[in-house]
Amino acid sequence: ALLENLNDIRADVIFIKNIDNVAPDKGKSDTYKYKKALAGLLISYQQRTHDYLRQLENKEQVDPRLINDIHRFLREELGLSLSNKILANKELLVDTMRKKLNRPIRVCGMVKNEGEPGGGPFWVQHADGSQSLQIVESTQINHRNPEQEAMFNSATHFNPVDLVCGVKDYRGGKFDLRKYVDEETGLITKKFRNGKPLRALELPGLWNGSMSDWNTVFVEVPTTTFTPVKTLHDLLRPEHQA
Repeated sequence: ALLENLNDIRADVIFIKNIDNVAPDKGKSDTYKYKKALAGLLISYQQRTHDYLRQLENKEQVDPRLINDIHRFLREELGLSLSNKILANKELLVDTMRKKLNRPIRVCGMVKNEGEPGGGPFWVQHADGSQSLQIVESTQINHRNPEQEAMFNSATHFNPVDLVCGVKDYRGGKFDLRKYVDEETGLITKKFRNGKPLRALELPGLWNGSMSDWNTVFVEVPTTTFTPVKTLHDLLRPEHQA
């Protein structure tokens, strides 16, 4: 549901941070520093993406060296793997590259996994055999599947929700963010009402299913930028002490 609010914002660059990540004064300098660093990375990736799109625009004959360069960028910088069927067909490959590049982009700060509840950064394989970088929540995992459970528990990093988003295309137009949602990633969560447990079917989460078709970059940020206050007891953590 938050996607509609995000889609209404007309800024070039949008910062997203969890409301319960409350930095004490002594930790704000790191927060400011790494917000700027994430934004700088976003702009760098965005400029490179836009440059590639301009080179591909209205060109019937694309230089093979440009194709190789873009393929390497998609694979090594954006974590996108293309299926063999796409790679074997030059026309399909160039068309796919245009589509993959011309999407919203986000740079996501990730902290080392220290056992906090929540999601993390993963590669996800799609039905067509391609792979992409996604933020996966615990509720998206089949915990009865030993293989999935082991992969989720072995995650080296945790998602503190520290995102910088670029939502305009290479011509300066605003992306319609509703077109980049994976509708199959709705969440079933456990809730309580009047003391009774119940299950709730939720829309795809903002930074996972709702941003499934965005270009994504994961960057490690220090744990000093993540100081959650979910309960009163969290205020007793060392990072919240004077």
